[in-house]
Amino acid sequence: MQFLQQPETWVALAFVLFIGVIGYVGAHKKIIEALDHRSARIKAELDEARRLRDEAERLLAEYQRKQDEAEREANAIIAEARAEAERVAAEARGKMEEFVARRTRLAEAKIGQAEAQALADVKAAAADAAVAAAEKILRETAKGKVADDLVAQGIADVKAKLN
Repeated sequence: MQFLQQPETWVALAFVLFIGVIGYVGAHKKIIEALDHRSARIKAELDEARRLRDEAERLLAEYQRKQDEAEREANAIIAEARAEAERVAAEARGKMEEFVARRTRLAEAKIGQAEAQALADVKAAAADAAVAAAEKILRETAKGKVADDLVAQGIADVKAKLN
């Protein structure tokens, strides 16, 4: 009985007795139950985390798709704006060329009218000078009623032919 006097024996006996009491009370069931409950809670949290990760991946893919779509739309708008700007520039260029051509034709027409008017003025001045000269010559050389009739007839003929 010497082993009863050793402290290790009493510690071992107390430990076995403690384990027996815990087993009798059912503490091991409560510990297993708590561990099972904790395991289920961790599993639920992991499932929730997976679900949230899947949802986040889905949202990320959707936002990337929307971003790609927005970039394509922006590129299309830019291309359309460039085409519109080129069309407007070409239209403005065409209108400018048409305006310059119209103004050139108008200026040429005015120059032509001025030339015609100047020519008519020169002809009229020449006719008036010729009439005056003819009248003077005929007055000096012809006298009387015959001279006056000849002068009047000649003046009328010259005016009719030159104008």
